[in-house]
Amino acid sequence: MVKLFNYLLADSHHEVPAVARRNEEIGFERLYVAETKQDPFMQLALAAQATEHVTLGTGITPAFARSPMVLAYSAWDLQKASRGRFILGLGTQVRGHNERRFSVPWSTPGPRLREVVEAIRAIWDCWQNGTRLDYQGEHYRFQLMTPMFDAGPIDHPFPKIELGGHNPKACALAGEISDGLNAHGIHTKRFLEENTVPAFLDGVEKSGRRPEEVELSAPAMMVVGGNSEEMSAHYETIRKQISFYGATRTYSPVFKLHGWKETYLELHALAAENTPASWEKMPSVVTDEQVETFAVVGTPEEIPDLLRAKYDGLVDRVSPYYADPMENPERWKAIARELNQG
Repeated sequence: MVKLFNYLLADSHHEVPAVARRNEEIGFERLYVAETKQDPFMQLALAAQATEHVTLGTGITPAFARSPMVLAYSAWDLQKASRGRFILGLGTQVRGHNERRFSVPWSTPGPRLREVVEAIRAIWDCWQNGTRLDYQGEHYRFQLMTPMFDAGPIDHPFPKIELGGHNPKACALAGEISDGLNAHGIHTKRFLEENTVPAFLDGVEKSGRRPEEVELSAPAMMVVGGNSEEMSAHYETIRKQISFYGATRTYSPVFKLHGWKETYLELHALAAENTPASWEKMPSVVTDEQVETFAVVGTPEEIPDLLRAKYDGLVDRVSPYYADPMENPERWKAIARELNQG
């Protein structure tokens, strides 16, 4: 049965403890922080001190923007600070962001991400079990760990590692080497059934594990409202978000699967113009049919059953995507109670 988690949204670090506690009180199973405008590790350190039992994680942090050694230290510290509640969520990000936002060279993202995961676990094994650090890969090499820099053992298991993924190769890699896949929010039920889940399970089989030993999570686009005005506002928010992702070549397969190639091409052309007028026009390209294929649309009372109908048997947990539970905590407490305790 599908469970409900959430993403921590706070404009200021001073707000993080209170927002994290409120999410825990609502009853979300997990609380992730996306890497957008702020450092997720700093926010999660604050959330770890403010909460008691909710699982915390990065969802998703770009794997190549930091050395695996830096990621290993950050995750180790957060696993200690949270008393064993931390998940390290990693993803490749797209080429443009690596090269032009992080100034990181781009090369074979799949094999490189595999090495990031392997290297981090080798570093953790060195700290926890005293094994000699000797990781030799094509992209990363780690041999030096003196006592001064050895983080030492912790009283918890290694942090779980989840990988973000959208294309079949990324989903298969997550199934093969990680503890779970965090699928992208720009998906439909059909895309999950025909692309994401089969690729993920192929990777799980390759690893020699059973499907129940790994997890699949996904942000779920939701249009939730108690009245027509609220519903309409959320509907247009989702339409705008679909238009943003629909302009990106990486996410075109889901549009093409549904016969919406022309929508992708038009959105891509408008984004390439990169003018205020072109960005303003993009949401109008997305049809109501497309909104209702990507998103679940209903009243608060309908949402649990709608989520079960779309996701049961496909993913283990979903998060509200562009529906902010802090706007109506009591509503989401009822939804979380039904999904997470039902």
